[in-house]
Amino acid sequence: MHIHPLITDTESLQSLCERLAQSDFVAVDTEFMRENTYWPDLCLVQIGNLEEAAAIDPKAEGLDLTPLLNLLVNNEDVLKVVHAGGQDLEIIYNLTGGTPHPLFDTQIAAMALGLGEQVGYSNLVENLLGKNLDKGARFTDWARRPLDKRQIDYAIGDVTHLATLFPKMLARLKKTGRGVWLDQEMERLGDPANYANDPALAWKRVRVSSRKPDVLGRLKAVAAWREIEARQKNLPRGRIMKDETLADVASHPPANQEALARVRGLSAGWKNNDIGARLMDALASAHPLPASELPPREDRQPGLGKEGALVADLLKLLLKIRARESNVAARLVARSEELELLAAGRREGLSILEGWRFEEFGRDALDLVEGRLAFAIRGGKLIMTRTEVQA
Repeated sequence: MHIHPLITDTESLQSLCERLAQSDFVAVDTEFMRENTYWPDLCLVQIGNLEEAAAIDPKAEGLDLTPLLNLLVNNEDVLKVVHAGGQDLEIIYNLTGGTPHPLFDTQIAAMALGLGEQVGYSNLVENLLGKNLDKGARFTDWARRPLDKRQIDYAIGDVTHLATLFPKMLARLKKTGRGVWLDQEMERLGDPANYANDPALAWKRVRVSSRKPDVLGRLKAVAAWREIEARQKNLPRGRIMKDETLADVASHPPANQEALARVRGLSAGWKNNDIGARLMDALASAHPLPASELPPREDRQPGLGKEGALVADLLKLLLKIRARESNVAARLVARSEELELLAAGRREGLSILEGWRFEEFGRDALDLVEGRLAFAIRGGKLIMTRTEVQA
């Protein structure tokens, strides 16, 4: 595999992308910093296939990333391969408003192959390629220039190994017939809606115990205000106001700006500064959340009751058994929330009752909750046994 020098000019990038556009797939990775900013600070992009790979410096003066972004977002003929790519996709979405498609995430694929629920990249490389990665540059300051050779070699290594991993994983998936299992997961990962961060929806990420419309209305208003403040200042949300403080302000709104000095988690200066005034304006503009926007109670507590909770526990045990038998990560098959909804009587809109999940697990899960399947111990081993339903 040919490794290019660090790409810092548009002409070289254009030439690389034209060649990679002829590939069946490209492996993609990014290095970024986000500890002190709202927007992830893109510091390096690595891309390659089985023939060549390169690192691209997005901070290079005069470099236009358009050829790269077009390849990633607008070229439907080239499969984009990532590992645990959520944050990489977020960065690309922020730059383009779109996400790479078609997409293949090796961490998700590893679940279908029984290699773990959230297997790390280094563990996957060691498992499938028998190589130990140099982790020395993992926590480097990628924003600092110039980058040294060790940093660049480390970064490019991520895509060279990824390009080698992908065909091996694809061959295993074809052999087991599980490639189709991943289609829905890849589409879900690549859905641009995951990365939009609409300020009007920011309140849904903040935990608050109350379901009162006036409290949730203030929560919505203040969370949107915080999102906009964080964007404008390019600071992490928590630097503006922590979640617990935001929830407290929504639940117990200060009577006036001076009272902000007594709110735990806020600086005393907020009682008379501009940001405090803007917070009070946000509170004043809040309206009770309409009934149509209230979160359904079953999102967190599906009303199981004691017996239903026991049924959910049995479903989780069944999932563990079936996942072990099929050598697949249980998390790929079903999530706890769905099992609880099934135990509570829900039958519509559950992914475990559709497609391959129904064949692998959902049919047995349904039989269990409806009395056609039971647990038994035989020869010291836990087994499933069919039973007759009493008329």
